[in-house]
Amino acid sequence: MSPEDKTQEFYANIIDSVGDGVIVIDLEGRVTLMNPAAEEITAKSRRQAQGQPFSSVFRGEDILLEMVEKSAATGMTISDHENIVIRKAKQVTPVSATSFPLLLGTGETTGAILVLRDLTNIRELEEAVRHADRLSTLGTLAAGLAHEIKNPLGGIKGAAQLLDLELPPESELRDNIRIMVKEVERVNRIVEELLALASPRRLQLSKVNLHKVLGDIVILQKRAAEGKKISFQQQFDPSIPPILGDEGLLTQLFLNLIKNSVEAVEEGGLIRVASRVISDYSMTQKGERRSRMVAIEVWDDGSGIPKDQLEQLFTPFFTTKVKGTGLGLAICQKIVSEHRGMIKVESDPGKGTTFTVMVPLIQ
Repeated sequence: MSPEDKTQEFYANIIDSVGDGVIVIDLEGRVTLMNPAAEEITAKSRRQAQGQPFSSVFRGEDILLEMVEKSAATGMTISDHENIVIRKAKQVTPVSATSFPLLLGTGETTGAILVLRDLTNIRELEEAVRHADRLSTLGTLAAGLAHEIKNPLGGIKGAAQLLDLELPPESELRDNIRIMVKEVERVNRIVEELLALASPRRLQLSKVNLHKVLGDIVILQKRAAEGKKISFQQQFDPSIPPILGDEGLLTQLFLNLIKNSVEAVEEGGLIRVASRVISDYSMTQKGERRSRMVAIEVWDDGSGIPKDQLEQLFTPFFTTKVKGTGLGLAICQKIVSEHRGMIKVESDPGKGTTFTVMVPLIQ
């Protein structure tokens, strides 16, 4: 292989290794190069696109066509980070696009380079932040109400207990008093959950072995589900080290999610708990280095969740359970947020549901 061929192969390997989609178009408007990331983002085969007119390959994507044409004709660099979506089958992918002029060493323009970046994950993170802001505002209001409610609740319970002491043992009214006390305690539990949502305790950070936490929860749920023909699978990535987190809150988080899956499969079904490292997401604050995320997935093959309910699942007081308070998943989201992560849900009615919790691998 000649030095020139080696140089070309070297640069081709660099382009293929880039995470953003890269498409090169010559002055005649033909696609001359397309890397694997561009294939994945656009769902178009580079083998079929190579040598074909860019306007034909991307027919209907008017903004992209205009950007490439202007860059090739004027030598301008053009960017659009808000208005472009690429449609592939039933899926719509938001992308940011930048077109650069392709220049020779003499400064002569010989075509254009189009760089595409999939914004799906970024949009999900932005929505998670917006939802957290709304939840924080609601939590502040809830905390004030909860404190105001607890005082009269204590008075009602105390008065009922005093009345119980005054009645003769055989009185039928004692049953009514027991109901009063039981219902007051139920309202008090809801108030406590509201306070937990609004003003969670300060994180007690330590190195947490997520697999031990998940394994212990699965063991407990297996015992609780004995006789119900529920199977559990664990698929853990052994390379994942302990993370910095609050073991008590993380246990509460995953216990809630796994219990929800047990209820979803009812008398028989499969629940899978898995862990993996992902590099698609990176949630960092200014001045911090980027870190990968640990994803914990809790999947069940239950009846699934209708699409119109998915968007409301983390809304306080929204519940599909007869005896639910609608605060469990809201508290889960709060715990994840406190750990600088995010939680999302995907469901296919009739086939199952997956809850995915993502937290930084290095904090």
